[in-house]
Amino acid sequence: MTGKTARIPGSKSITNRVLLLAAAATGRTRLLDPLESDDTVAFRTALTDIGLDVTVDAAHWEVQGCGHGPAGPARIWCNDAGTAARFLPVLAATGDGEFLFEGSAQLTARPLGPLTRALAELGAEVEAGAGGGLPLRITARGLRGGELHLDSSTSSQYLTGLLLSAPLMREPLTVTVSGLVSRPYIEMTIALMRRFGGRVTATQNPDGELVLRVETGGYTATSLRIEPDASTASYVFAAAAVTGERVTVPHLGRDSLQGDLHFVDVLAKAGARVEIGEDATTVTGGGQLRGGFEVDMGDISDTFMTMAAIAPLADAPITIHGIAHARLKESDRIAAVARNLRALGIRVEEGPDRITVHPGTPGPATIACHRDHRIAMAFSVLGLRSPGIVLDDPHCVAKTFPDFHRELRRLFGEQAR
Repeated sequence: MTGKTARIPGSKSITNRVLLLAAAATGRTRLLDPLESDDTVAFRTALTDIGLDVTVDAAHWEVQGCGHGPAGPARIWCNDAGTAARFLPVLAATGDGEFLFEGSAQLTARPLGPLTRALAELGAEVEAGAGGGLPLRITARGLRGGELHLDSSTSSQYLTGLLLSAPLMREPLTVTVSGLVSRPYIEMTIALMRRFGGRVTATQNPDGELVLRVETGGYTATSLRIEPDASTASYVFAAAAVTGERVTVPHLGRDSLQGDLHFVDVLAKAGARVEIGEDATTVTGGGQLRGGFEVDMGDISDTFMTMAAIAPLADAPITIHGIAHARLKESDRIAAVARNLRALGIRVEEGPDRITVHPGTPGPATIACHRDHRIAMAFSVLGLRSPGIVLDDPHCVAKTFPDFHRELRRLFGEQAR
């Protein structure tokens, strides 16, 4: 089998982290192959809103960093981008002046409490919206650094936001982290900080908690190529598994910074053939999907929906657990996936941090996407094998992969509706 090569856009997680690092750095940073999507454009535009120079070309973006916190006043529109709402307020707080962060109704409903409490403790004046999130007004006079305890049981993005801007604080920042979810994203953040000259050390205290220390001194501009998005690649890998095709994603290999590449390990458990090379990953469908297992997808929770959506095609139930924090994303993702599967006639059981999907033959139904790109893409994969699946909002994929439906048709032809 010769197989097909998928065209996966750049990583959203890496693109937006590098945009912030470039903004904080001294000098001009070039991003090669960045992701052009609703979330990254919102983040990029937010940088211009706070006064930074960003130039855009077909294959690269350039950011002229200021080497210090920005100057207000500024009004920043985050749209639907959770990373913008959780990373950029910390950068703003290291500067001086007043900053107002606003976003869509969906983003406004998402929590920011752990971040706003941390910013206030570090010296910012913070006024949050009625629900504890956006609109968020920050009166900045720089952040002092020092010691901080952070509950990261609902999202790792609060910690990432603090770490990224920590080198701009007046003193080194030491964060003791409890309940960390999605740890691979923190490892990605630290690796990227080090690419820009950031000095970060990680230890463990006697209670087993992660302790991260970031030194002051800022960042130095650099250039780097953005690797393909591993979360987005999960959809074409899953599609290969359920159609029996062989699909390769180039430039996403064993040295990837992204923990979500481990989704292919779950597919291997379900019977797919997986090859992870130095600079590419290939998945080949192996016929009937195997079930009858439980898997903890807490560290790769952005991909749990991909597995849950195709689980009805397995020969036995599949239970996914460790994903309680997925209830606080663009939607309550556990509940949304369960309701959609039930609408297709599939038996589903759910708990606070888990979902069990039983084998079945999905019937025709309209999928409620909840403006959540990952729900739309996951159920599109199931649609390759189950006719009659219709998305109520197919365009929401533009958040991370505007060309998703076109690429699915290119790879899988008439099976992709």
